[in-house]
Amino acid sequence: MAIVRNMKEKYLITTDNWFFAPDGKEYKAAWGNVEIIDDDLLGIKTNRNSSNWFAKVGSEEKYIIIAGCQIHYAVKCEKKPNTEDAESWLTHDGKCNRLKTPTKIYIAE
Repeated sequence: MAIVRNMKEKYLITTDNWFFAPDGKEYKAAWGNVEIIDDDLLGIKTNRNSSNWFAKVGSEEKYIIIAGCQIHYAVKCEKKPNTEDAESWLTHDGKCNRLKTPTKIYIAE
C-alpha cells in the first residue's frame, strides 16, 4: 500500500453517500487519523473514470478506506466528536419538529 501523505492529526471526514462500517451500521462520516493513499491499494490501477486516491481513516487495527471522490468535507478534529444521540429536525405542516437520532459518525479507532 503506497502512502502519499500521512496526516498525523485526526479528521472528521464527511462522505457524499452513506456507507456501511464493520459494525454493520450505516454512516455518513468517519473520524480518526487520516492517511492519503494512491489508487493501487487494491492491487489494480484505476482508470480516469475512477477515483485515483483514497483516504484511510482510523487506526491500524480498525480503519476504513474512503474513495477520494466520495469525500465532501474534511474537518480537523482532534477530540472525538459526539457519539451520543444527535439532534435533528423535520418540518411538517410548517412546524419544525426536533428529533433525537443515533450518531451518523463512524469512530474508526
